[in-house]
Amino acid sequence: MTLQQITGLIQNPGWVERGDNLLIFGASGLGKTHIASSVGHSLIEAGIRVKFVSATHVVQELQVAKQKYGLAGALEKLDKFGVLILDDLGYVKKTDQETSVLFELIAHRYERGSLIITSNQAFNDWDRLFDDSVMTVAAIDRLVHHATIMALEGESYRRKTSLKRKKTE
Repeated sequence: MTLQQITGLIQNPGWVERGDNLLIFGASGLGKTHIASSVGHSLIEAGIRVKFVSATHVVQELQVAKQKYGLAGALEKLDKFGVLILDDLGYVKKTDQETSVLFELIAHRYERGSLIITSNQAFNDWDRLFDDSVMTVAAIDRLVHHATIMALEGESYRRKTSLKRKKTE
């Protein structure tokens, strides 16, 4: 994805009203979180409610809600945000409980609210995230149906910065 495409998402937030998603994939250190945060911040400036949360954290919160029979209410609380940014989806552990609530969140927001997801794992590796291949396919299907997909490639910016710093020392 180019800077022009990112600018288009920021300047034309109609995708949020439609419940479209932004999916950002790539290895560690390529700027996925930075891009998601920048888009989110710009949407806030446009008057759209945005929540940024690590995927692991929201999954843990939803697990607790489900154990207390309050998952529906917890999902509805997230509906007040036009955009929910789930950072680092690839670090969610593959347990029945976690994948179940993650799928419920994706299914709940489908065509209702936008998701911006960052992940270090491409779709073909999502069987590592979801316990069940049918659930994997269903989650991906819902996410990509109305989505802009960005695949980042290159060398880690953190690694580059570290190497430059070491050369100047």
